[in-house]
Formats: sequence, structure tokens, C-alpha cells
Amino acid sequence: QVQLVESGGGLVQAAGSLRLSCAASGLTLSSYTMGWFRQAPGKEREFVGATRWRGGITYYADSVKGRFTISRDNAKNTVYLQMNSLKPEDTAVYYCAGQIFTISEFARPESYGYWGRGTQVTVSS
Repeated sequence: QVQLVESGGGLVQAAGSLRLSCAASGLTLSSYTMGWFRQAPGKEREFVGATRWRGGITYYADSVKGRFTISRDNAKNTVYLQMNSLKPEDTAVYYCAGQIFTISEFARPESYGYWGRGTQVTVSS
């Protein structure tokens, strides 16, 4: 049974940093493209970034480019989202998602078959 569990969320002041983790079980992370999404109250789920299953290629939404970094530790079956220079508009529930091998539309939530339950990130001004 595949499980994705996010952790590391919390309350932080603007300009601060947080590192989110997504621990995967029931799958071999090295075979999965992993994405991070977020959803603020009243808004649709939004793409944050993704890391391809091989090649170390990462993609980011323009809104987080240069501030957020995705990394993965396949040995630990864990994906990370390092968030720096946080802004109040980054406040949302953050979700990790996974799909085996390559996906063509990595920014679309519908491209991922597995999801975590999310972790709340709140950035105060």
C-alpha cells in the first residue's frame, strides 16, 4: 500500500524558512516523479514544483522559483521542499504527490496517482 506522509509545516514569519518532508512507503521512490502542490482556502490546488524520477531534473512554478528547492533522498524514500524567503501568500496546505516514471504534464494534479494528506504552512506578515 502506497503512502505519502508530509511533515515539517508550521507557522513562520515572513522572510523565514521551512523544510517540508514527504516520506514515501510502499513504493520505490527512485522510480517516481514527485510533485509538490499547495492549496489555499477558497483556491484551487496549485503546482509548486516537481522532480523527475531520473536525471535530477526539477521544475518550479514561477511564483516560487529562486525561493523553493526540491530535493530527494532515494535511499530514505523521502522528498524535500526547502522554502526560503517565505511570503504571506505562500500560506497554504502543502501536498506531495507521486506518479511512476515520467509524466508529461507534471504541473497538473490529475497527472499524479498518489497523494499525501498535506501539511499546513502559515506565513505571518
